[in-house]
Amino acid sequence: METLRLPASEEHAGLRADAFLALMVEGLSRSAAARLLEEGRVLCDRRPIGKSFRLAGNEILEAVLPEPEPVEAVPQNIPLNVVYEDGDVIVVDKPKGMVVHPAPGHPDGTLVNALLYHCGDSLSGVGGALRPGIVHRIDRETSGLMIAAKNDGAHQALAAQLQDHSLARTYECIAVGGFREDAGTVNAPIGRHRTNRKKMAVTPDGRPAVTHWAVLERLSGHTHLRCRLETGRTHQIRVHLAYLGRPILGDPLYGKALPGLQGQCLHAVALRFVHPGSGETVELHSPLPEEFQKQLKALRIR
Repeated sequence: METLRLPASEEHAGLRADAFLALMVEGLSRSAAARLLEEGRVLCDRRPIGKSFRLAGNEILEAVLPEPEPVEAVPQNIPLNVVYEDGDVIVVDKPKGMVVHPAPGHPDGTLVNALLYHCGDSLSGVGGALRPGIVHRIDRETSGLMIAAKNDGAHQALAAQLQDHSLARTYECIAVGGFREDAGTVNAPIGRHRTNRKKMAVTPDGRPAVTHWAVLERLSGHTHLRCRLETGRTHQIRVHLAYLGRPILGDPLYGKALPGLQGQCLHAVALRFVHPGSGETVELHSPLPEEFQKQLKALRIR
């Protein structure tokens, strides 16, 4: 059992308890939150509360979470867009909406399930049973290039390149708002958000995070950017741009969802790495998704 202390702030005033729990606890759906409340697992002032309990904005809720059910990664015949593959590595173009590896709330249908079917036993074990081959991750609603290792030696070599920045990951996005400069760098540490466990935030005690950005095109009230990661923190580009007051278009967590658009306009367009076997530099590119291009076109004609 795990007990979470969840402080409510003024911004949470008026929220129902089930909505607050789903907002605060990563991987917890509103229906699962309602079950916790119905089972008496959520307390306020040491008393169980129901799902219709509304927050005043200054409480601390205590939620007792049950032990998570075991999750197993199994092969599934899910189509993959393979951009590059050999005996050491595989690079895929991940679509929006696909989770990278199994976790509570996402037991299957992930990229790992697809890779296990496609590659069989030819995936590294460094990442563990639930993350075989996974060297780095991409958010569920972010699309683009992602590399996986097919043996432990390749995995260790690629992980070392992540550390020394020779594995280069480049993204393009549409930011809400304008930029005076043509390029810049955000060097701001990232850690878990103080009041929303689903979010990350720039925080003094966070881990170092560096994002380099450059303007590709200035649009109507928006900017088309290229971003290069120097570090790889969770939600890094999304957090850093929101920190600048320029959240990514369609980002439901750090900005605002856009009707008709699934997730944010953020795409991993390029990947460069030193091949762990041959030592040669491999550089791969992915075209912008159709819905990303539609947003660019619409913003150009306003």
